[in-house]
Amino acid sequence: MKNTIAERIYDFLKDFPPFNALDEGQLMTICEQVKIGYYDLGDYVFQKEDDLHDAFYVVKDGAVGIFREGDVLVDECDEGDIFGLRALIRQSAYQLSAKAIEESIVYAISSDLLEAYITSNIDANKFIMASFASNTLNPYLDREIGRPYSLEGEFNQQTGHLAYLQNVGFKKNPVTCPEDTNIKTAATTMTEKKVGSIIITNNDKPRGIITDKDLRTKIATGKSSISDMVTQIMSSPVITIPENISIAEAQITMLRNKITHLCITKDGTNDSVLVGVMSEHDIVVAQSNNPSYLIKEVKRAETASKLHEVRQKSQGLMQRYLDQHIPVSLVSKIISAINEAICQKVIELSIDEMGQQPPTVFSWLSLGSQGRGEQLLLTDQDNALVYGDVSPEHQEKTKTYFLAFAQLVTEKLNVVGFEFCPAQMMASNPKWCLSLTEWKNQFNDWITKPDEDKIMLSTIFFDYDRVYGDANLVDQMSGSIFQSIDNYGIFLNFLALNAIKNPPPLSFFRQFLVESSGEHKDLFDIKSRAMMPLVDAARLLVLSNGIKEHNNTIKRFEVLAGLEPQNKDLYNACIDAFKILLRFRTVEGLKHNDSGRFIDLKSLSKANRLKLKGCFGSIKDIQELIKVRFKLAQIM
Repeated sequence: MKNTIAERIYDFLKDFPPFNALDEGQLMTICEQVKIGYYDLGDYVFQKEDDLHDAFYVVKDGAVGIFREGDVLVDECDEGDIFGLRALIRQSAYQLSAKAIEESIVYAISSDLLEAYITSNIDANKFIMASFASNTLNPYLDREIGRPYSLEGEFNQQTGHLAYLQNVGFKKNPVTCPEDTNIKTAATTMTEKKVGSIIITNNDKPRGIITDKDLRTKIATGKSSISDMVTQIMSSPVITIPENISIAEAQITMLRNKITHLCITKDGTNDSVLVGVMSEHDIVVAQSNNPSYLIKEVKRAETASKLHEVRQKSQGLMQRYLDQHIPVSLVSKIISAINEAICQKVIELSIDEMGQQPPTVFSWLSLGSQGRGEQLLLTDQDNALVYGDVSPEHQEKTKTYFLAFAQLVTEKLNVVGFEFCPAQMMASNPKWCLSLTEWKNQFNDWITKPDEDKIMLSTIFFDYDRVYGDANLVDQMSGSIFQSIDNYGIFLNFLALNAIKNPPPLSFFRQFLVESSGEHKDLFDIKSRAMMPLVDAARLLVLSNGIKEHNNTIKRFEVLAGLEPQNKDLYNACIDAFKILLRFRTVEGLKHNDSGRFIDLKSLSKANRLKLKGCFGSIKDIQELIKVRFKLAQIM
């Protein structure tokens, strides 16, 4: 006789890791023993300090919040998310609380089934360990199911991986006391310093640790007296780790040793000088700053103000990544993914605010640096909108709808932190909110009748990226652009002239060319003098090769290196130069809380000035290639 309930549970779990790594028989065995729980809003699945349940949980419907002390939300688990595993593996009381934040249906799966079928399965167990290591509920990539984030902190630079890479923060001035301190004095110090632990040291080296739990279980119970020495109740030896510990390593170390505090020493051993202490609480706090969590916050946001908070957190995240010297190409992918998610949410909120669905299909396009996936700092918004063709009698009404809609979107983006474009290159401008046919005609005019202004507009719009909406519209636009270029090939020569208009930014005497007047006098414009020549060159060369699916500068050069082996070294040099320039600009922008475009060279070290100069050789070489390939000597 069929077990209909088990089959329904099977149909749900089979699509989610780690269950999708199990064979049909294993998963069905689990499903037959699943217990189903129904929780009203505010009901607890478990609370902090509760005795351990003999099960972990999977959300079927609704949402369950994970809370720390003070009812502070740490994470939100929704469909397919697992919770309650950490305490089960550690075999200790819950350190956090799980409470329904919506009416929820939750599946409970026993620990016996965990050991029998999941942790014994290599792929399923990798998922479990990776989820702890990366502080994410689901560490798998959407595009590469089955490839979890490496526990060693490695990453694949060819993906848009959102794994949690940052090092966890720790208290650099730990509260300590010598071995001849009595427990009362130590407890008083902990109270005065408002800390949950105190490290017992000898010659600045950690010898033991006392936590709030020790005071509850060893003093409050009468097992020891407050007049005893701290050595009587301290846990020793302490577990020590080096300063550059990652969240992955910290969590695994705590889990393996069933502890909640780690001592940080100079060389990672307990015979070295103590420099800090890290608690489980520090890791929990850090969890709210990982990319996956920020993306989830975006999805649940209901206002532009809330999205602004997420964007600010992403700036802090970016700062930490750069401080840790994580490759800027990966950082840009992470921040671009967060920006894209914010824009998508803004569009969804704006459609709801319009009160009616769009009258025809449309696509929202990001332009310029955001379209290239290179917008790390908060700069002006550049966007456009394309909508499906409608009959003549509906054209005015359709245009009116999309202009009003675009106004809502751009206003919300402004609240988030993306300022209005001074040149009005936004979808709220009727010039940038057009039907598919109007866009085709616009691009055809720019290409077949080029002048300085049209070339400038072309360079902006050729870097568009679909953020939201109908992909077919964008494909038709792209196809039309390349058809126009094929029909009027000389346009590429005009684009080539534009690409070399900013030569390498060094004077005859090998000095940096800086602004000679105006607001930014004596400052170096890293955007227009160094970055844009590389951006323009990459764009020109992929267009001339008929490549329309890549708009990121680094990716464009990578593709070109594959297409032209004879120029591979040059293209790789351009990649390296662009990464250096992008990092320079981002670091300067974060330092001065601006776009990072104009740099005071006097503030740079000699080494950094030389590193910048080293990038200019690639600009010179790529421009020479362009001059030869497009025969510019004949038309200059």
